[in-house]
Amino acid sequence: MGTTSYGTNDALAVKLWGRTLDVEALKYSDIAALMGKSPGSIIQVKSEFRKGPGDRLTFGLRMQLNGEGFSENDLAEGNGEELTTYSDALSINELGNVVGVKSQYTIDQQRVPFNLRVEAKDGLRDWYAKRFSVEFFNQVCGITTQTNIKYTGLNPTVAATRILRQNGKSDDASLTTGDEFALNMIDNAKELATTATPPLRPVNVPGFTNGRRDFNKTLTDKFVVYLHPYQVTDIRTNTSTGQWLDLEKAASQGRGHGNRIYDGSIGEYNSCIMRSSYDVPLGVSNAGANVATARRGVLLGGQAAVMGFGREGGDVERFRWNEEMFDHKRRLEVSAWTIHGLKKTSFNSLDYGTVVLSSYAAAHTS
Repeated sequence: MGTTSYGTNDALAVKLWGRTLDVEALKYSDIAALMGKSPGSIIQVKSEFRKGPGDRLTFGLRMQLNGEGFSENDLAEGNGEELTTYSDALSINELGNVVGVKSQYTIDQQRVPFNLRVEAKDGLRDWYAKRFSVEFFNQVCGITTQTNIKYTGLNPTVAATRILRQNGKSDDASLTTGDEFALNMIDNAKELATTATPPLRPVNVPGFTNGRRDFNKTLTDKFVVYLHPYQVTDIRTNTSTGQWLDLEKAASQGRGHGNRIYDGSIGEYNSCIMRSSYDVPLGVSNAGANVATARRGVLLGGQAAVMGFGREGGDVERFRWNEEMFDHKRRLEVSAWTIHGLKKTSFNSLDYGTVVLSSYAAAHTS
C-alpha cells in the first residue's frame, strides 16, 4: 500500500508552509482579534490591493451633514449643503526575513532532538506576529521617535492629536510618581471619544447570555483599551474607592462572550474592553525623545487603523515561503516574505479612531 509524502524542498510543501504561515503569523499576534474587513473593525483590512496593481491606496471619509434642513416656505432649490470629505492613504511594500540553519544532512541536525527546518519556520512565524504587533502600536500611539518604517507598518508614523495624560500633564517627560494609570483615564478618554468631531466609532459586539450568542439581545457599542503590563499592575494595586474593585465587578461581563475581542481581555469598564500587550510603547516627550518611565496606552474605535496585503503569493496566501540549499546541500536558508502595509487613520490632520493615554509606568519590585 503506497503512502503519499512530501520531502524537504518539495514545491507543494513550500506552498503549504506559506499557507500555514499566513494563518499562524496573524493568529499569534496580539492584534489578531482587532482585524476584520468591515469599516467597523478596529483594524480594517483593505482588499483593494489584492484586486489589481498599485502600491498606494487612497480612501475617504465623509463627514456628517450639519445643515438645519428645510421647512415651510424655505427655498430648497440651489441651497443644498456641500459634502465635506477627507482622504488618507496607505502604502504597501515588501518585508521578509531569512533564517540560516544546517541541513538535515549534517552532524548538527544529528546532535539535536528537534528539526532545525521546523524551528526556522516557527521562528519566522513568531517574528511576523511580533512585528505586526509592534507596527500597530507604534502607529496608533503616535511613536514618532521610531523612524525605521520596517517597525511602523512600512508607513511613517504621525504624532498623536488626541492624547490624554494622567493628572493633566502636558508632556510625557513630566509624568512622575503619582501619575500612574487609573480608571479615571478611561472615563476621560471615552468622553473625548464620544464628543470629538467626528466622534470615534465604537465596535458593535453582539449580546450574549451565559457565553452564548443571544439573538434577543441587541448589538452593544464598545471601545477597546490596550495597556502595558506596568499600567495594568498600577490599576490592580490601586486601593482607592471606585478603582480596581469596580473593574473586577465588570470583568465577569467580558468573559466567555464568544467574541474575539474579549479573548484574553483583563476586564471591562465603562463599556471599554481592556486588553494588555507588552508592545504598548514608551512615552514620547515633546522634545521628541523616548521616555523610559512612561507608557502610551490607547483607546481604540472602529477603523483606528488600516492594513493591506499585496498580490504576491497568490489569491489566498499573503506570505511567500522559500528554501534554498547550498554548500553541497549542507546549509539551508529558509525565508518568508509578504507585501503589506499598516497605518493609523488620520483625516484632516486629526486622528480618526484613537485616543492615546499616557501615564507614568515603571517596573514594580517588592
